[in-house]
Amino acid sequence: MDIRELLEYNFINIGGYTLNLVQLLTALVILLGARLGLYAFYRTILRRFFAQRDLEPGRQFAIKQLINYFVYTIALLFALQNIGIQLTVLLGGAAALLVGLGIGIQQNFNDLTSGIILLVEGSVEVGDIVQVGDVTGVVRDIGFRTSKVETWDNIFMIIPNSKLVVDNVINWSHENTPTRFHIRVGVSYGSDVELVTQLLYQAARAQKGVLKKPAPWVQFSDFGNSSLDFDLHFYTYQYLQIHKMRSEIRYRIVELFRANNIEIPFPQRDLWIRNPQDLLSATKNNPNTSNES
Repeated sequence: MDIRELLEYNFINIGGYTLNLVQLLTALVILLGARLGLYAFYRTILRRFFAQRDLEPGRQFAIKQLINYFVYTIALLFALQNIGIQLTVLLGGAAALLVGLGIGIQQNFNDLTSGIILLVEGSVEVGDIVQVGDVTGVVRDIGFRTSKVETWDNIFMIIPNSKLVVDNVINWSHENTPTRFHIRVGVSYGSDVELVTQLLYQAARAQKGVLKKPAPWVQFSDFGNSSLDFDLHFYTYQYLQIHKMRSEIRYRIVELFRANNIEIPFPQRDLWIRNPQDLLSATKNNPNTSNES
């Protein structure tokens, strides 16, 4: 058997379907060509396009992923057609499979569709800081079905794409606008409220990262059970450092309050006895109480 006969030999022959080595090698060349073509396209045209448009890394990732999906889908269809698998038969089999599996596989296709929606809309991009339920972190990857979010504890959470589309998601990076945060503090009822307000302003203005415009502001929030309650509001772009910033501002508030004799009270309760004489008589008549005395 010469090389030509070997290449054209049908090593698969089932029910009229045949596959030879030439068809298989051609299909592999198509897929490999798609990969090499994409690599050359990224290294030349697309890199220059990104540099000219000054696109953010998240948007660059989305464009590359969409191009990947499109090119590989076309290449796969050509490869399948080359080895004798008709697209109509493939779609018919896929439809039958979906009907057979039913609801169990619908969620997977929902995640696949959501992944494409995320890449097209750009509502969530790689590098964004998002909060999904109790999970807050940086989006590291948007895959075909799931996305990876790295939390502040360096834990990678695998989140279905549908949750990023359907659920309520806070995207701290979506707009280039400052975010407002607040710190609540209570002072004793005998405190000078004007002085408290000035000290809170001073604590916020001294903090690195707190914006001057919009300026911090203080709200007299409530008459609490044990304290006069104030809220210190401030704006910052540094939401990644907000826990550290809040801690440093609280340290400064305690220092300023102590220097100016402003007391931060602990919870207090006044006990009112309706009939003190009855309680006194019961105490005197209790032998255990007398012995303890």
